Amino acid sequence: MTMLTHDMNVRRLRSGLLIAVASATSFGLAGSLARGLMDAGWSAAAAVAVRVLVAAVVLLPIAVIQLRGEWQLLRRNAGLITAYGFLAVAGTQLAYFNAVRHMEVGVALLIEYTAPIAVIGWLWVRHRERPGITTVAGGLIGITGLILVIDLRSGLAASWVGIVWALAAMIGAAAYFVLSAQGDGTLPGTVLAAGGLLIGGLALLVAGAAGLVPLRFATNPVVFQDFTVTWWLPVLALGTVTAAFAYVSGIAATRLLGSRLASFVALFEVLAALSFAWVLLGEAPRLIQLLGGALILVGVVVVRRGELATADRQAQERAEISVAAAGTAEPSR
Repeated sequence: MTMLTHDMNVRRLRSGLLIAVASATSFGLAGSLARGLMDAGWSAAAAVAVRVLVAAVVLLPIAVIQLRGEWQLLRRNAGLITAYGFLAVAGTQLAYFNAVRHMEVGVALLIEYTAPIAVIGWLWVRHRERPGITTVAGGLIGITGLILVIDLRSGLAASWVGIVWALAAMIGAAAYFVLSAQGDGTLPGTVLAAGGLLIGGLALLVAGAAGLVPLRFATNPVVFQDFTVTWWLPVLALGTVTAAFAYVSGIAATRLLGSRLASFVALFEVLAALSFAWVLLGEAPRLIQLLGGALILVGVVVVRRGELATADRQAQERAEISVAAAGTAEPSR
């Protein structure tokens, strides 16, 4: 029984890790595509709004089919879907872009990607899920690698306003992992993603109309390192690959791995973003960034082993409790 549980845990972790890496890679492509659009005259908020709304349009038909007429699922999970749209989608993006208005992009990104630490803290305080020593060690290795990848040689030159916005983005990123793992198991991940993206996209449009963020669109050709494309190709890729697929696969991975491990595997997004920037924008990573990428890989592996050991220990404890309960139970008369 214990061996069967172990094998199921291993398969679950393996599938979750593959899906999580695919999700992180897809998210990592977004920066380079959006940079091309912004160089062609788009504002950052406009690129984000179009990205999430296109993704919502792509996912809505699939979500309707998966609901199978059970509209009560939407009512029962309305709070989760709304929180996901405002916090995990719109809130994170708005906070991040406001942060980079007041501080360096690399510093804002570093603060946002301390989200795994926030996830561990939340699970510890809220659910008494104290992380093991191996998980903590893997997290520290991954965060160290992230610092090297971002390569903050210019120091923390930022205003307090920028720091506050970046911390808000970190909270939004942590909310993405926590909310993705929630639900009673009856709400399909595609429905959660579609609803959240629709709410988040509409929230961004409202924020733009209110003047909170600039919304500027353009139809100029988009120029990358070695080629030029029409504007709608990056928009389509942003919506389908970096949003629709990325969010759905991210939710699936988080439900398989749990929010803690999934948040650390998501650090691959930074490594993927550097790779895509190298290919599409000609921004070659430095040696220190390659070293940081290696540390991120090591950190994720260490966290994985810590989570596997914890799952095995919990399964063994449950099995022992079940055996003890069966042994003490009196036969029925």
